Amino acid sequence: MLRVILNQSGEIASPHPPHILVTFVPLLNFYGSLDACSYKTLINDVVNYVEANPVPWDNLKIDREWIFENSVSYSLFEINRLIYEQAAINKGAKYWCCKSMANVHYSAELERHSPGLKYIYLYRDGRDVAVSFKKAIVGEKHIYHLANQWKYDQEACINLSEKMDSSRFFALNYETLISDPEVIIKKLCDFLEIGYSENMLNFYNSHESKATAAAGEMWQNLEKPIISTNARKFHNELGQDELEIFELITRDVLTKLDYPLFTSVVNTQLVCRDAVEKYCFINERLKNEILTKARKSDLDKRASQIQILDDIRNRTLLELAS
Repeated sequence: MLRVILNQSGEIASPHPPHILVTFVPLLNFYGSLDACSYKTLINDVVNYVEANPVPWDNLKIDREWIFENSVSYSLFEINRLIYEQAAINKGAKYWCCKSMANVHYSAELERHSPGLKYIYLYRDGRDVAVSFKKAIVGEKHIYHLANQWKYDQEACINLSEKMDSSRFFALNYETLISDPEVIIKKLCDFLEIGYSENMLNFYNSHESKATAAAGEMWQNLEKPIISTNARKFHNELGQDELEIFELITRDVLTKLDYPLFTSVVNTQLVCRDAVEKYCFINERLKNEILTKARKSDLDKRASQIQILDDIRNRTLLELAS
């Protein structure tokens, strides 16, 4: 939602994230030590992947040769930067914005390749995050895994905030955003040094919102105005054991972010080794069940990217065999 709000500004290019870094960093070993030849292969693979994004980057033809010529080093982080720079140039925008949540875990590398970045940390009550991800086509599904993922991500963001000057780091919580959006977005615009437009809060009428909503059931609310009551759903949707597990794992982070706790008894048996082994099995089963229930159109829109990644792995295996 915040991405498409910002994308209404002519000063920001904020296309739907293909999650370049978290997808390709684990694959870098397949490319060996990057030289001109292997770097061009990496550029081509990453651009193919972006072009297959479930939500298309409209009106942008990514120039592979331009990326190669403008790279100051052979690095995935250069490719990421230059792809987004092309999006900004194409729009005539002052900024590009990447809303890939996992990027916080690559902040050191991002700082080296894109000095002076600004960071927006939008956080939400992790128990509501868990409720959403339990239904989504992506992500973990068992409350134990959801709690650990949320804790891991928030701790990384908090650690980054403590290293950054306030002129480069803006934190806001989802609950305040949906209850008082105009005030919060105006503050964010001041931070970014861009003009506020009422059109930002009419994001749901935009082509970008409609295209994103059409690409996946998990994004359907983007076609609607901000739902001011879309908070604290976990009270009705999490069982008592789920709530206890989540708060047991994330208690310190919830408290640091000023979210109240609703359990007081610490039952460590809920996260003992035998219990965790069972949760892992259930988590995988739930992931598979979600895929069997997903809309065919949602799966079809992701199929091309999955095929590209399979081709990269298989290409390397073939080269090793030959």
